Formats: sequence, C-alpha cells, structure tokens
Amino acid sequence: MGHNAMRSNFELLAPGGDIESIKAAIVAGADAIYCGLDNFNARNRATNITFEDLNGIVRVAHQRDCKIFLTLNIMILESEIPAVIRLLNKLVNTKIDGVILQDLGLFHLIKQHFPTLDVHASTQVNSHNEGQILFMGQLNASRVNLSRELNIKEIKHLAQFGHQHNVLMEVFVHGSYCIGFSGLCYISSAKNGNSGNRGRCSQPCRDQYQTTAVGKDYPLNMKDNSAFSNLEALADAGVYSLKVEGRIKKSHYVYTVVDNWSRQLDNYCKQKPLLADTRELYTVFNRDFSNSYLMGDINKAMFIDNPRDNSVDHFAQIADAKSETEIQAVKQKLYDDKTTIIQTVEERIADLDISLLALELTIIGQVGQPLIIRVTTPLQQFEVASTSLLRQSENTVLDSDCFEKRFRSLNNGEYLLTPMNLTQLANNVVVPFKELTIMRDQITCVLNGDLPLVEPFELPKVVRVPQPSLTPSLSVLIANPADIDAVSQPNTAVYYQLPEAMAMEGLKLVTLFQQNPHLIPWFPAILIGDNYQAAVTFLEQVKPSRIVTNNSGVGYAAHQLGLAWIAGPQMNISNSLSLECLQQEFGCVGAFISNEIKRSQIKPIVAPAGFELYYSIYHPMMLLMSRQCLFHQTVGCKKKRFDDKCLRKCDKSASIINLTEASFVVDKQRGDHNALYNPENFLNLDIVAEVQNKFTGFMVDLRDIKTDTQVTVSKAELTALFNQYIAGNNELARSEIEAAIIGHTCNQYTKGL
Repeated sequence: MGHNAMRSNFELLAPGGDIESIKAAIVAGADAIYCGLDNFNARNRATNITFEDLNGIVRVAHQRDCKIFLTLNIMILESEIPAVIRLLNKLVNTKIDGVILQDLGLFHLIKQHFPTLDVHASTQVNSHNEGQILFMGQLNASRVNLSRELNIKEIKHLAQFGHQHNVLMEVFVHGSYCIGFSGLCYISSAKNGNSGNRGRCSQPCRDQYQTTAVGKDYPLNMKDNSAFSNLEALADAGVYSLKVEGRIKKSHYVYTVVDNWSRQLDNYCKQKPLLADTRELYTVFNRDFSNSYLMGDINKAMFIDNPRDNSVDHFAQIADAKSETEIQAVKQKLYDDKTTIIQTVEERIADLDISLLALELTIIGQVGQPLIIRVTTPLQQFEVASTSLLRQSENTVLDSDCFEKRFRSLNNGEYLLTPMNLTQLANNVVVPFKELTIMRDQITCVLNGDLPLVEPFELPKVVRVPQPSLTPSLSVLIANPADIDAVSQPNTAVYYQLPEAMAMEGLKLVTLFQQNPHLIPWFPAILIGDNYQAAVTFLEQVKPSRIVTNNSGVGYAAHQLGLAWIAGPQMNISNSLSLECLQQEFGCVGAFISNEIKRSQIKPIVAPAGFELYYSIYHPMMLLMSRQCLFHQTVGCKKKRFDDKCLRKCDKSASIINLTEASFVVDKQRGDHNALYNPENFLNLDIVAEVQNKFTGFMVDLRDIKTDTQVTVSKAELTALFNQYIAGNNELARSEIEAAIIGHTCNQYTKGL
C-alpha cells in the first residue's frame, strides 16, 4: 500500500521542470507531477524533458504510485498542427496519465482522434464560472484548474457544480501569484514578443519601475501563494487536486514544498493535528506568503516591494537580527539548511533510474516447428510463436539483418534492443514475412501493458476552395450610451461592452438593449459568480440576435439558448482546428483571430464553411487584467482592500514607468476590474490589404480608455473614415486615419508569436 492509498479523495500535484525535480517530487510524496517536453508547453524557461526521458520517468513514477501529466498548454499556430499530431501519435502509445491543454483546437483534436488521452484544462484557460466548466466538460476535460484569484466560497460552489457534471477541480495552493488573470496577460508579449500564451512570459510584472507616488519600486510584484493553513477549507470545498506551482524552480525547492504538503495531507487524512511550522517553506525560495485571494480578502498586504528571495529577510526578522554579524549568521544558517536539503534530495533520488530498459530477443526454431521469440526485459519474460511452421529455404532466409529490420521499432523510447541471440535458430529456414510483423505487434502489445497500439492518425489534406471575394464590414465597440448615435452609421455593426459587474447593472442594461435592438452585446472575459448568472439572465431576457463574448461560459449559455455567438479576441484563437471546435461543438458562428499573431501566421488559417472571421484593427491594448487593485502601489488608495463596491463604483487611471522608460497606463472603468494598458493604441491598417478574402469584418474599439494616444476627430468622423478605408482600401482615408490617431503601434502584428 503506497503512501497515496490513504489519500484517495485528494491529489497532491507537483511541478517537474527537469529530471532532478521530477525525481525529487516522486520521493517527496507527490501523487502526480506535471511536466513539459522540449516543445508545446507553457514553461519555455524550464529545462523540460525529451521524449526519450518520458517513458523512463513514467515507469519510475508508476512504480511509486505517482501519475505523470504532460503539459501541452500553449496556443498552437497553424504551421505547428502537423508536428503536434506527430507528437500525439507517439504520446497515445505511452503510459502517461493525461495532458494539460489551453488551445481549443487541441482539445478538439484529442476528443476526435485521440480519445484515450485524459485531458485537463490548464490555468491558461482561466476558468472561473459554471458555464466554463460545462464548456470544458463538453471538450472531455476531466478536470479544470481554477483561476488563482477565486476565494474559497467561489471555489466550493464550482467544485460542487463540477462533481455534478463529472469534472474535478484543481487549485493552486503554493507558489507564485500572478498579478493578472492567466491566459489574459499580454504584457510580456506586447513588451518584447515573449508571450505568456506561448510559455515565454518574461515576468515584466516583477520588474523595477520608477518609484511610484506611494514609494514603491515594484508596484506589480505580489507575494507568493500559500494555502498551507487552509487544507481543511479546501477539503470541505471538495477540491480534488492541490497544485504546487514551480516548473522553473530547482529540485531542492520542489522536494521541500512537496514533502511539507505531503505530510500535511497525511495528517489531515489520519485526522492528526495539522502542521503549523512553516520554517522549511520559508527556507527555500519565496517572496513571503499570502492566502488572501483564497480568503476573499484582496488587500494591499498581498504586495511585496522585492521580487527576489525573501528567506534571509524572513529569518532575520524572526531572530531580530540587526547588525551585519547577526545577519551574516542568519545567512550562514540558511545556506547550511539548504545544503542539507540538497544532499538529502541527492541521496533519496540516487536509485531512481530512468534509463532505457534492455530488451533481449532470443530467436528459437527448427524445421517443422513454429518460430519462437523469447522476450526478456528487467521487468518480465514471455514468448510469442508463429502460426505457420518453419521450412527449409535456399534463397530468402531468416537472418540477423531481417530481424534487425523487422524489430527495430521496438526501440521506442522505452526499450533498448540488445543484439539478437540467433544461436538456437536452425540455418536456412523461413516463415512468411508478414508473420514477423504480426509477432512484432504481439510483442509490442505485451510490452505496452497488453494494450494494442493505437494506429497513427493522419490529418486529411485540406482542399482549398477559392474564396468568393468578401467585402469586409466595419464594427465599432463602445461602452457609453452617449456614443450610440455617433457610431450608428450605415453598414456598421455596433458592439456594446457589458461590464464585469453584470449583477449590479442587469436591469439597466436590459432596458438599454431593448430600446436599441441594433446593439450587439460584447461580453467581457471575466464573469465570476453572480456576475456570470446575471449575464445568463441578460441573454434570456434580451434574446439578442447575436453576441460577441470573450468568456467561453457565456458562449456555452448562448448555444444552449439557441443564440448566435462570436468568440472575442481574448479567447486567443490562432488556428483552424479551434474554429472547427467552436463551430462543431458549440454552434459558434464566428470568431476573432488573436491579435498576438502576425500576417504569415494568420494567412494559412482556414475557416469552416459558413463561419465568419473577424479581427480588431484599432484598440487600446489591454496588457493584463487583475482582481487586485493596481492603485494601492502606484498612486495610493485610501481603501485597504478591493471589494464589490470598488468593482462597481471606482473609476480612475494612473501611469507607471519602468526603468527602461516604457510606461504603462493603469485604468479602472466603473463596473470593471483594474487593467494595465499599453501607452499607445494598436492600429493595423496593413492587414486589410495584406490578408484578402479572409475576414468578414474588422473592428475598431472606440471605448473611452485614456491611453497616451490622442485622437483629433470625433467618434462619428473616425467611424466614417474607417468605413471608407475598409470599403475600398481607400488611400486617402488611410492617410486621414493616420493623421487623426497620434501615437499608435502595430508591434504584435510585425513580431507575431
């Protein structure tokens, strides 16, 4: 009975950035480990592992009751689809326990063609409401990693809801807090082309900024998350998987955190008192700890004005060490403690061997008898036999070359074929060669745990039908009723942004849309709890002819109600498979293509028949959205914590400048969360001419978000100019637009992912 037999209703899920960390997590008592291969995973900076390592890791983990999940949690580009299919064709015949995904196209591909793979929804999907859980459940996700911003009451509600719909909940319990909602953070992407949605986040939120009005140098840097003292509440909430963050951390960090959590879980399951001693957790890397998101207390004590390791400061404070000598003593003790941990890890993982297993084939047979192949590995021995009998032959005979060629594929990343033993085989004998193939498949099946291999899937070639020439239309996004008349022009669709605090505005909004039936509701990406329910009620009451949503939960609800819906730009759509997924699974009628990708990455995307494609050519660039208050650390705020009232009522803006002179705008609209914007708005007029006959429509975002971009004409004039430009690629209109919008960028379109 392994250490995990007690913990049947929990899983402790540990990070594994490299082989040492994976081994450390196994010996420290993890029930499961998530790790990435060298490609297609959201921790590009982790060392990651090769496919050859994977089978050995899975074998060693399984021997110790530990599961291995593989992270494929990034947006996939069209050009990468063949490579990702080649990878899945290999993975489906390994013994991995599941894959963690972000990209909708990948969910769809696996549901259609690799149904034996268990799939989990990554934190990058940003799940925080019931509709999103139903959406993910329909894509066969057996579990969903919930947004780190949720509190225990919200988590409990979703965990109970998940249980009713066969979806388990996973919650981050230890490691970094992000300042922004995951999957909706584009700051690293816009700043230097390293997208968090591609696992390349360069963490600009941890950068030093020019000292803010309240004296902070790291105004976006949050403490680390630790729910170590909240295990009972998480258990009561019905959370299944407790996830430790840290795939770029070293093995001694992983060992320490997993070991402490494992003991905490064991105590809970054996009804012993829970551990309160956090010394070891403070010994390894931390930015100090907070559990405030979990407690629903979003306060300014969650920030720390230092992104580096806080261990020395923590122990110096406890020891009341003031002088240089006293601090030196604290440092020395920490160094010694860490050295001890590193040695412990080295000793405990020394006998975990992930190297390939030797596979020995002994070939046996005389004339008139079946051919027998005896298979020997360190774990088992068995024989397979031919159905026909060996006969004498002068020309084609069974020799080592013929066996080498036929059985070479047994070197499959788990086994290493040793030279074959032919000493017990008569000379000049033969059986039909197709029998050798059958015997090889029988061997493979037994080695694969008596599971026949899954045949490789090949993506059918797309036959490109010449597109009828499209005349794209214009749509305009606004958020102020006063703008409705100005932008309601011929051939122009008007999107109206709904607030994230839907529950407060519900009735007022229903009236607005009933009075202006031509308005198309635009739903935000974040709709938590009552605000999601209010969004569904709005759909039921208004029954709009179509909607745009950046939240998949609203898309799910719209589909259930038979309403036409379009996936918004924050759904991060970057390939044809995602479009197919949206149309086939959820009755979606159209989608915005992500603004993170460039021309050469957009061009190969093919929409399914009758599916509409959109692209935003002008907008203030939201870099991240936070459930925290971004004013605490910048210009200050007299309120100690961020609550529902702030969400509803507060509107203000400020700016911060980092040391490389790049400035960012902090903006809070009434009814919305805090957001960080690029100083310059995005303007991409090139795409209209460069990508012909692909887009049904282009959008311009004229909401009142104060960035450094200046617009010298009215909204009505700007709308008319964009209309002229789109209708005929009108050069005069183009130069007028460029003159009217002062300060803009098209960086993301130039760089791409």
